[in-house]
Amino acid sequence: MMAPFKFLIVALFTGFLVACGETGPAQGSAALPPQPITDADECHLCGMAIQNFPGPKGEVASRQGQIHKFCSTRDLLAWMLQPENRNQVAAFYVHDMARSDWQHPDDRHMIDGRNAWYVTGSSMKGAMGPTLASFSEEAAARAFAQQHGGHVIRFDAITLETLNTLTEAPHGHGEMKDMAHGAH
Repeated sequence: MMAPFKFLIVALFTGFLVACGETGPAQGSAALPPQPITDADECHLCGMAIQNFPGPKGEVASRQGQIHKFCSTRDLLAWMLQPENRNQVAAFYVHDMARSDWQHPDDRHMIDGRNAWYVTGSSMKGAMGPTLASFSEEAAARAFAQQHGGHVIRFDAITLETLNTLTEAPHGHGEMKDMAHGAH
């Protein structure tokens, strides 16, 4: 009679340890891998169909377990850098453009956006006009900037002001300056 009781105690204790050790959406990006972008996905910021446009795209995994997808890195960062959204982000992913075709980025090559290198001000256009090209390696970002113009920066250096310096206002968003003040 004692063996089944010990088994039950061990099973309950093991379940408790597993539950306590789980890393849910609020714990980190390991539990939140990037999701494929489908024909049905629309940009969380502007509502446009995501796959109809060139350039790097991205997605945010929220601390609540939601996935927000974006038609461009510019839209993703404009949303993510808003004060009310900053603390919602558990992880975010962008296309590695060294491994993806500009016209059709490959979702198999999504990288952690916090560790990416970005090129601002290049001649290449994304869904909403000027965008930030994203790369997993600095050398690839520098080669892209040399070929297409622009400046190489890290994620930590990107601010809403960085997005304001992109020359064209995105269609349907008004001026980026308005976005820096919370208007969408």
